[in-house]
Amino acid sequence: MKADLLFHQRIDYDDGSIVEMKLWRVPIPVNPSTHRLKYSLFYGRPGEREVGYDNERGKGDHRHFQGSETVYVFTTVEQLIADFWADVFRLRGAK
Repeated sequence: MKADLLFHQRIDYDDGSIVEMKLWRVPIPVNPSTHRLKYSLFYGRPGEREVGYDNERGKGDHRHFQGSETVYVFTTVEQLIADFWADVFRLRGAK
């Protein structure tokens, strides 16, 4: 089963924070997700995740925010990216 990388971007901020976004198309959905995308969106510092959106086998779509994990309802890639950036901007403020 081969995944095709559709998008990868990393941003390194002067304060040591990192944004890294990866999105793949997969041949079959990552159970229990029903869409054919695998994604990993990260904001934090090395070893310290402040914001994360991902879908992994057995867990499905979910969101990490300052230490808590909740189910995420995936609708579109555009909405996923918008939700992720909204959380990042909430933490970064006007930095």
